[in-house]
Amino acid sequence: MGKSLYTEDHEWIRLEDGIATVGISNYAQEQLGDVVFVELPAIGAKFAQGAEVAVVESVKAASEIYSPASGEIVDVNTSLEAEPINVNQGAETTGWFFKIRISNPDELKALMDETAYAAYVAGLA
Repeated sequence: MGKSLYTEDHEWIRLEDGIATVGISNYAQEQLGDVVFVELPAIGAKFAQGAEVAVVESVKAASEIYSPASGEIVDVNTSLEAEPINVNQGAETTGWFFKIRISNPDELKALMDETAYAAYVAGLA
C-alpha cells in the first residue's frame, strides 16, 4: 500500500493502483473520543475533492469527513456501521471509511506527508 497523505481536516488517504483508501487520522479519533456512529457514502457516488462524503459521531461531537481527492466510491467499510469503535481502535488501519477511484491524481500533490502532518498537528496544540 502507498504512503499515507493527510489533509488539514485530518483525513488520510493511501493510493494503490488508482484506488485510494480513506479514513481519519489517529489525532482526529483522539479528539473525537469514543466513536458511536458512522454514516458511509453510497458505492458509485461521485465526489469532488473537499466534498462532504461521510459523517462520524462520537460521544463529544459529530464531524464531517471530506474527500481528499475527486473520484467515485468503489467500496465502504460496512463493519463500521455495526462496530463504530473500530475507528478508535484502528483509525489509520482497519478503521478506514471508504475506497475511492481517483479521477485526478494531481490533486494529491497538495496534501501533506506524514512529517508535514505531524508538524501541522503539533502546531495545533
